[in-house]
Amino acid sequence: MDRLSIVLTLAVGAMITGSFVTAVLVRGWYSWPAIGIAAGIGMFLTWPVSYLISRRIKRQDPDWDETQIEKVDGLIPDLDKPEV
Repeated sequence: MDRLSIVLTLAVGAMITGSFVTAVLVRGWYSWPAIGIAAGIGMFLTWPVSYLISRRIKRQDPDWDETQIEKVDGLIPDLDKPEV
């Protein structure tokens, strides 16, 4: 688990959910179930997409050491240690 993906979740969630809801409204589906399903799909995809963006940012950073991921003991890293 990395903290950058948690920070990205708000921006990515707003972008993805807003895109799906806008696409539903453009298609002319103005019912609450259609809007709710689009918002649900957007919220469901928020975390995985945030994680993928975080991994890509870190892969492209020349000073980032990708091998540190294997050294994490649990799901939640210690806040005093560097981010993985």
